[in-house]
Formats: sequence, C-alpha cells, structure tokens
Amino acid sequence: MTFDYPTQDKTRHKYLQLAEILGNQINEGQLRIGDQLPSVNQLASTYGMSKSTILMGLNHLSEKGIIEAVYRKGYFVRKSSADHDFRIFLLMDKITVFKEELYQAIYNRLKDRAEIDVYFHNHNFRLFERLIMENLHNYTHFIVIPILEEDVTEILNQIPANKRIILDANYEGLEGNYSVVYQDFAGDLYSALRDVRNRLEKYQRLVLILPENIYFGHLVRDGFEKYCQEFHAKSLIIPKITEEHFTQGDAYITLNRYDIDDVNLIKFAHKRNFQLGKDIGLISYNDLYVKEVLEGGITVISADFTRMGEEAANLIAENRFARIKSPSKLIIRSSL
Repeated sequence: MTFDYPTQDKTRHKYLQLAEILGNQINEGQLRIGDQLPSVNQLASTYGMSKSTILMGLNHLSEKGIIEAVYRKGYFVRKSSADHDFRIFLLMDKITVFKEELYQAIYNRLKDRAEIDVYFHNHNFRLFERLIMENLHNYTHFIVIPILEEDVTEILNQIPANKRIILDANYEGLEGNYSVVYQDFAGDLYSALRDVRNRLEKYQRLVLILPENIYFGHLVRDGFEKYCQEFHAKSLIIPKITEEHFTQGDAYITLNRYDIDDVNLIKFAHKRNFQLGKDIGLISYNDLYVKEVLEGGITVISADFTRMGEEAANLIAENRFARIKSPSKLIIRSSL
C-alpha cells in the first residue's frame, strides 16, 4: 500500500518521514532490538517511496546508531533511540601508547556528544577494506589512519568526503572536500636538526638509521638529505645499526618502531665505554616514558598525538573542513 502523509508533513524530506515512521515502530515495540527490517524493495512498496529515498532514510537511522547495516544481510535494530549527536568510526593502524593518547583526546573533547567505536587494521589491506566497506552506512564520521603499503585511495573515496577525516599523513588525491590532520615528516626532521645544529656540530657525521619497512620513510629521508646538503654535513643512511657502522663521533637518528636500534646503540656504547652526548649522539623518534630517564635522557622527535586528536575532534564538533599540519615536538636531553 501507499503511505498517506498528513498534509502538514508533505513539505518534509521523505527520507526523514521514513526515519520517523521506523523510529516510532521501534519505540512502540513493533520492531525490537535485534529484529531485521524489511528489505529496501519491501519498504519502497509499502510507503510508496523510491529506493534511493528508502536508502537515505535507513542511512540516517544507521548514522544515529538506531539501526545497523550488516554487510550483505540487511538492516537490524540496534537500539531504541539516539543518545548522541555523532557516531564516530575510528580506524587506527595498531595499538600503541600514542594511539591511546589520540583516542583519549578525541574522547575527552566529544564524550558528551559522540559514540566512538575503535578499530585496528594492523597494516592489513584486506582487513582495512572490510572494516570500512562493512560500516559505510553506520557512522556520521570516519577518522582513519591509512598507513598501509598498498594504495587505499579507492577505498577511502567510498567514504563520503564530508564524513572523512584522514590522520597522520597528508593524503593526496582523494575526492571531495575532506579533512586532514597530518605530520610533515620531511619538514619536521629538517626543522629539528636545524634547531639542534649547534649540538650536532661537535659530531663528525650524521647517521640516519632508516629501516626498510618504515611507512613514510622516504619523507624522513628527504628531510634528512635536505639538512645535510644545506649545512654540508657528512652523512650516512643505513637500514639498521651494526657494530660495523658504530663509530665514535657519529650522531644517530633512529626510527625503529620497537626501539631496537636505540637498545643496540646503547649496548655498543657500553661495550666501548662511550658516553651518549659526548662520544656519540642519539636522536630517537617518538617519546616514551622510559626515554626520559634512559641513559640520562634520550633526545626525541615526537608527534603530538594528543594535539592531533583534539584537532580531529574540533573539526567534528564545529562542523568544518580543514587541512591541518600537526607539529611535532623536539625534546632535547643529554643524549645529544
């Protein structure tokens, strides 16, 4: 049958009318939590609406978290009412203390207005694709850290631009007016080295330890080479530290995500009775609590993930779009 709208409702968007109808059915118990909704074709026939209008109404309820789209199965009732303004899909690469800081910053800013679901893709392309494709209609906003070896542009473009916030990388080539909060990997390293140039001058050579599996490592290399060329610094780039490359008078920059190179450098220094900050220098990426006290303190270049999370949350709360460079922090300690 065709649904006969009251006269005063004819000016309303039809998809909102459908959302209200289904919402009332849920509140009145005609549809219960866990129930599957009728198919799009059935709803279109029942209420005399186009399939596109039906999908808009279902997506509206999905974004509110009232119903949930289950990939290749349909729509199911999730709860009876929307108790938040936003429903956020947060997809990060892996669990680290830094990502905990990022999540906490988003939560603290939006805790009274948003429901936040956290996912991890662990640099797995298929998992990344599945998590996004299966949840396209279930959230008002998608915050994504797309750190993978594969090109994920096509997948990210499936997320409507107005819902899409990319973190960590200045991801280019995506469609629409979307937001990015990014690190300038090349510029941050160049600026950090320039800021400690007076300390670096006592060392004979700069050594960048750049593992092959470091994401955006080519950008770090660019910043390193720019500094060395501009200031005529003798330099070396190696994938890992070995005793063969360990030399008195070198200042090392490490990026290993598990800090293996930091540990090995300290072991080699102990073996030869070298002192950090005097016989060799050390700059490590990403600050951890232990680096504040290890060997009297390790100098670090560290992304400000709290700031990054706050910026992303502000974009959502203020309903705006922007490309924001999130500055890194340089913390000088006795290792340099």
